[in-house]
Amino acid sequence: MTSQQQKALFLESKQGKFVVGHRDIPSPAKGQLLIKIFSTALNPVDYKVQQTGIFVDKYPAILGVDMAGVVEDVGEGVQNFAEGDKVFSHGNFSDDQSSFQQHSIAIADFTSKIPPNFGFDSAATVPLAFDTASVGLYSQQLGAGLTPPWVESGQGKYSGKPILIMGGSSSVGSFVIQLSRLSGFSPIITTASPAHESHLKSLGATDFIDRHASGDQFAASLNKITKQPIELVYDAISLPETQKAAWAALSNNGTLVLTLQPVVKEDQGKGRRVVPTYGSPHAQANYALCDASWRILGKWLQDGVIKPTDFELLPNGLHGIPEGLQRLKAGEVSGKKLVAHPQETK
Repeated sequence: MTSQQQKALFLESKQGKFVVGHRDIPSPAKGQLLIKIFSTALNPVDYKVQQTGIFVDKYPAILGVDMAGVVEDVGEGVQNFAEGDKVFSHGNFSDDQSSFQQHSIAIADFTSKIPPNFGFDSAATVPLAFDTASVGLYSQQLGAGLTPPWVESGQGKYSGKPILIMGGSSSVGSFVIQLSRLSGFSPIITTASPAHESHLKSLGATDFIDRHASGDQFAASLNKITKQPIELVYDAISLPETQKAAWAALSNNGTLVLTLQPVVKEDQGKGRRVVPTYGSPHAQANYALCDASWRILGKWLQDGVIKPTDFELLPNGLHGIPEGLQRLKAGEVSGKKLVAHPQETK
């Protein structure tokens, strides 16, 4: 198998350019699958790697972690997958396991079969955003440490407690809304552009605040929605201004979950804590949590319990990804994921 070549998108050097080139198709080891990738989704982390060099220490590097495709080979000890299965998986920033290429290695524990009512494109929008949402809410170390809704006592456990989600129309935010609904939170308050209001309410948000509301308007809106203390805020955007608004809304002894590094300081008192989350299932701290959530994720998608993100297809296979990343960086993508088809690379 390994002597066969495939096309891949390489980041040539730290802060360098992306180029399409060739590399060997890897072989799966124990607990792994070889996936022929039909769809890969782009994430802000991909352009941040190019910009800053985080998560990558050798070049040329292959990025991308959201993949959907067909199982071509099954490693030793893998029970529940067979060649020909349509699957989606959360890849890793290591060349053999990254998704901006035509074939990749997937870890079976973080892979799920695609429900029959789904295509590859929809399935590829799920892995990173879902895992970032679930780790941020349910991890003891890298999140708020709540009881997850896939354990017996977890569904509806937080009934009657409010949650505030900054940036509900982001991919991560839309999964935070859906998981909050499963966990029973109410009200589920989210900020976004008004264009996304009805969609976010269909996912489970009960109340909506325009993301352009000023500090005073924001506080007044919140106060109208609930008089209860807000003990949990998930900021799916985590820019300095959203962090500050989130921190101001958070009650004593509350938790603020962030997707980026904090600019607010815990020592600003009132017993509040700030947790920067990290949604990779490959991090040791997340392994058990994500292993459990991935066991139910396919069924939740099939049953419509969890809905994927809207997507826009990029042209020209892997060649279309760099421009897509530029658009993400420029803030030109809202309420949807950009998806590329590696097999269409000329």
